[in-house]
Amino acid sequence: MSEKTVVPLRETALVLIDVQRDFCSPDGKMAAWGADLSAIDAAADRIERLAAAARGAGMPVVFVALVTSPDTDSPAMLEWYGRQGIDASAAAVCRSGTEGAAYYRIFPAAGDLQVTKQRYSAFVGTNLELLLRSKGIRKLVAAGFTTECCVESTVRDGFMRDYETFVVSDACAAYERDLHDASLKSMALNFATVVSTEQALWSWENEQRGGIHDHR
Repeated sequence: MSEKTVVPLRETALVLIDVQRDFCSPDGKMAAWGADLSAIDAAADRIERLAAAARGAGMPVVFVALVTSPDTDSPAMLEWYGRQGIDASAAAVCRSGTEGAAYYRIFPAAGDLQVTKQRYSAFVGTNLELLLRSKGIRKLVAAGFTTECCVESTVRDGFMRDYETFVVSDACAAYERDLHDASLKSMALNFATVVSTEQALWSWENEQRGGIHDHR
């Protein structure tokens, strides 16, 4: 990550992944299963700043949410759970119609886009790509939860679809710090530019003022 990295504003969407109660709230499923949520709220604070700045700059903001039901549970995941000795009830996260599927702290504003998914990646079985292409989006700035799972899956798939991808390192979090760090390292090595919240905010503010331009 370079301190001089410019995070583009034009042809770009801010994609917020799984900022939901089951993943983030002390009364959600992950907390009940013993996950360490200590990094969540600081990342959520930064997501809130990013969303406000993106809206102010006219950048599309996309809220991606996992919404599951027994009818859409992945057979492969259930089989994998069984082989790992994990109870199949672990699939019952962010169930449709439950509080666990609701957004946590940060909510869509007028004009924001919303995408629901049933798999880790926001591109699998959704209309995300259709929405992005209809708005001429070529670049993605990703934030959310968790870094090594749904964020990385979405970023990988976006890059494979020829979107230039940026990951806001301190506006993502995992339940284990080493997983967060390893995921960021992997993404930076292979398919994403890793930046900080301050870099993104600085870039957008200065581009609006005419101070910097990214013509790539």
